[in-house]
Amino acid sequence: MNGWILAATVELGGGGAAALWGVTTGPTARRVVAQNLTTAALCPALLLLAQGYGRPSYVDLALLLALLGPVGTLVFARLLHEDLEGQRPSAWGLTYAVAAVGAVVVAAVCAATGPGRAMVKLLVIGALLIGGNLIASRALSGAFQGVRGG
Repeated sequence: MNGWILAATVELGGGGAAALWGVTTGPTARRVVAQNLTTAALCPALLLLAQGYGRPSYVDLALLLALLGPVGTLVFARLLHEDLEGQRPSAWGLTYAVAAVGAVVVAAVCAATGPGRAMVKLLVIGALLIGGNLIASRALSGAFQGVRGG
């Protein structure tokens, strides 16, 4: 086991525990936020595993997850808008923590990869991951008018 795989295990353990707790407890609002955090925790773990095992296909999977994860959160919020009425799901501490972990992981993997096409792909993944999850969390907390209301 190398350091990349160990870091992925730790990151999946922490992020997975927080997501599992959010999905299994509490109201619908917490469950939707936990779905968003699951995406934000799984994507950096895939990048770490790609580096640890030397499998570039994991990076492609991380790109797909970074693109579709926040969109899925917004679709769930739209479909469940009646259940979310009056609730303001908020997990800003966890959202910023997971965004910071994503930024650190992307920076570390970029440093290990070196300049080139793979580094550009990693930077795109980082931008999609961090930006998408912050926008989805902000939309869930009701910061954008008309997004939660249906």
